[in-house]
Amino acid sequence: ANDAASHSQGPWPCVIAANERIIPMELEGSQNLVATPDAVWVALFDRDILEQAIPGCESLTQNSETSFSAVVKLKIGPVSARFKGDVELSDIVPGHSCTLSGKGSGGIAGFAKGAARVTLTPEGGITVLDYKADVAVGGKLAALGNRLIKSTAQKLTSEFFTNFKTALTGETEEPAA
Repeated sequence: ANDAASHSQGPWPCVIAANERIIPMELEGSQNLVATPDAVWVALFDRDILEQAIPGCESLTQNSETSFSAVVKLKIGPVSARFKGDVELSDIVPGHSCTLSGKGSGGIAGFAKGAARVTLTPEGGITVLDYKADVAVGGKLAALGNRLIKSTAQKLTSEFFTNFKTALTGETEEPAA
């Protein structure tokens, strides 16, 4: 173990990566928001709204107009971890679309990284927010297995958008009849 650790900073970082389990996944979905595309767009860049929307968010710092640093505490199966990470917005088409890229480290628990393409489309009196994300989780978290990691990722994504919708419009989710 000491030998492998000494190589992680040396000329053979691939030695660690080759042995590390990584779970890749795709997440996609759509949200109907009762707001104009401009209002949704402004909210996507609003530190206070994002802080309310991110599940387990302990702090969110805006470093620039398009970058944030966050500390998020999550429990995934039996593993609780505090993740420190960064989010960057790029490929920006104002009022219409952007890409959110992020990576976070949970210390010995592992890491997560990913990117999501977000597109806003006006439809009548609502804005449809579509997202498609590629995410990878590694380290001890990956050892929990694909099913738990993927279901947790979907749950956290759903929580984010429920919280985002509430922060944006004051609406709370009605249970389906």
